[in-house]
Amino acid sequence: MNQQALSAFIWSVADLLRGDYKQSEYGKVILPFTVLRRLDCVLEPTKAAVLAEYEARQAAGINPEPFLRRKAGQSFFNVSPLDLKRLSGDPDHIRENLYAYLAAFSPAVKDIFERFEFATQVERLAKAGLLYQVTEKFAGIDLHPSRVDNHQMGLVFEELIRRFAELSNETAGEHFTPREVIRLMVNLIFVEDDEVLSMPGVVRTLYDPTAGTGGMLSIAGEYLAEHNPRARLSVFGQELNPESYAICKADMLIKGQDVGNIAFGNTLSDDGHRSTRFDYMLSNPPFGVEWKKVEKEVRREHEREGYNGRFGPGLPRVSDGSMLFLMHLISKMRPVADGGSRFAIVLNGSPLFTGGAGSGESEIRRHVIENDLLEAIIGLPTDMFYNTGIATYLWVVTNRKPAHRKGKVQLIDASGLWQKMRKSLGSKRKELSAAHIEEITRLFGDFQEAERDGRPISRIFDNADFGYRTITVERPERDERGRVVFGLKGKQKGKPQADAKLRDTENVPMKEDVGAYFAREVLPHAADAWIDPEKTKVGYEIPFNRHFYVFEPPRPLAVIDAELRTVTDRIKAMIEGLDG
Repeated sequence: MNQQALSAFIWSVADLLRGDYKQSEYGKVILPFTVLRRLDCVLEPTKAAVLAEYEARQAAGINPEPFLRRKAGQSFFNVSPLDLKRLSGDPDHIRENLYAYLAAFSPAVKDIFERFEFATQVERLAKAGLLYQVTEKFAGIDLHPSRVDNHQMGLVFEELIRRFAELSNETAGEHFTPREVIRLMVNLIFVEDDEVLSMPGVVRTLYDPTAGTGGMLSIAGEYLAEHNPRARLSVFGQELNPESYAICKADMLIKGQDVGNIAFGNTLSDDGHRSTRFDYMLSNPPFGVEWKKVEKEVRREHEREGYNGRFGPGLPRVSDGSMLFLMHLISKMRPVADGGSRFAIVLNGSPLFTGGAGSGESEIRRHVIENDLLEAIIGLPTDMFYNTGIATYLWVVTNRKPAHRKGKVQLIDASGLWQKMRKSLGSKRKELSAAHIEEITRLFGDFQEAERDGRPISRIFDNADFGYRTITVERPERDERGRVVFGLKGKQKGKPQADAKLRDTENVPMKEDVGAYFAREVLPHAADAWIDPEKTKVGYEIPFNRHFYVFEPPRPLAVIDAELRTVTDRIKAMIEGLDG
C-alpha cells in the first residue's frame, strides 16, 4: 500500500468521528491510534516469545525488562496477551481491555500516550459509542515495517499532521520540514566528512533542538545507513509540541534509538541537553515567532552567564527568536580538540541584515563571523515551506573549517533551482529535485565561484567583507553670529562643541581605512566635520541579494516609444469606436 493510499485509508476513520468530533479535533484520535497500531504491528512477530519470557522471569523473581527487550528485538515491549485484533473480539469490554493493553507497555511508550492525552479521547469515544468501531478500524490496517517501512511511515505522519493543521488553521510547518530540504541539509553537513563517515564502526551524534516529528533525525540516519551500514548515529532532540514529541519518540523507539535522548519542553527556556555537545546538528526553528514567553529566562541567562551560557553575544529583538536557536546550536558544538561540529539551520531573511551596528542581531553575526564559524549560506527558492512563501536561507556553521575555507564565507544563490509541484500543499508550490540537491551539494563541495545561465550562483568572500564600522560625524555648534562654540570647562575646554542637530553617521567597510573614507566622502561636503571615535561601533550584515544582483540595462527609448504609440493608437481607436 503506497503512502497516499495508506493516508487516505487512515483518513477514512474521520467518517466515523464526523458529528461527534469537530474536524479540527480528528487528529486527537487518529494520530495516537495510528501510533498504537504501528507499535502493535512491530511487536506482533515476537509477542508469544515475549509473553513466555515475561512469565518465566516473573516466576524466577528477576527484573524482566532487559530480557523482554531482547526477545522483542526492540527497545520497547508489551506484556499483555491483548493486541488490537484481540481487543476487537470483545466489544462489551473494549474500554477496560484497551486500558489494560496500554498499561502493559514499557514506560517510554506509556509516556507517548500520556503526551497525546489519549485517555481523554478513549473516554470521549466510549461515551459516544465509537471506541469499538475506531479500534476495529485500526485493527484492520497492516502497519508492520515489512509492509510500511520507517521512511514511508514518517511520510504518513507528515501527511496526516498537514491535513489536521489545515483543518484547524494551525501552521503545519511548525511540525515538520519538507523532506527534500532536509536531504539537502544532511548532504551539506556530511559532505566534507564522507571519508570519516565511511570508516567501520564510526559513531557520531546528531541533535535537533526543534525536532518536530523527527524528520531531520530520521533522514540523517537513513543517509548514514546508505553510505555506511556499519556506522552508528545516536540522535538527540527536543520538542515543545506534545503531539509532535509523541510521534518523534515513537519513531525513535521503533528505530532502536535511545528515546531518553528526546527531551520534551521549550529548548530556549529549559535546555533538555544542557551539558551535552554534538558532532552534527540540524534545525528549522519557527520563522518570525516572538520569544516573549521565555524572555525572562533568556535574559537571565544572558545577563548572569554571559559567554559561559548560550546567549553571550547578544539578544535579538523579541519579535523574532530564530537567532536564539542559532546561538543555542553554537553552544552545543564540540570543542575543536574533540573533533568539532558542523550544523545547518533554516532561517528567514531577517537574521542576514536586521539591526544596525551594536544591536543584538549585529553582535550575534559579529560573533559568528569573527570566530570564523560561518561556512556558507544557501538561498532557497520561495514557496518551499508549508506555512510560508517567504525567502529562506540555510546557514552552514562549523568550528572545523578545512584549511582552504578558513577566513572565507561561501554564498550560494539556489533560488532558481526548483521544479513546480504537481499539487500545492499549503504555501508549498515548489520543490527541489534530486538533481537540484546534487547541484547545490556540488557547488558547496567545490568551493568555487560559479555561474549558471550567465548569472552568478556561487560567490566566495572574506569574513571581513561583511563587517563595517559605523562612525559618528560631528559638526560644530555655532552661535547666532555663525561663530563656532567652544567648550569652557574640563576636557571640552577649548574644543568645538558638537551640534546634535547636525550629527550624522556613516558606515565604513571593514576593509577600508576610516581616515581615507572620511577624507573622500565627508570632508569635501563638510570641511568642519570630525569623527567622534568614542561613538564608533562595529557591525556585520550579509546583504545576500545584493551580491547576486545583475544589472539589466533598460530597453532603448525608441522601443519604449514605439510600444507607447501602439497602445495610444489602440486606445484612440477604441474611443472612436464608442463615439461612432
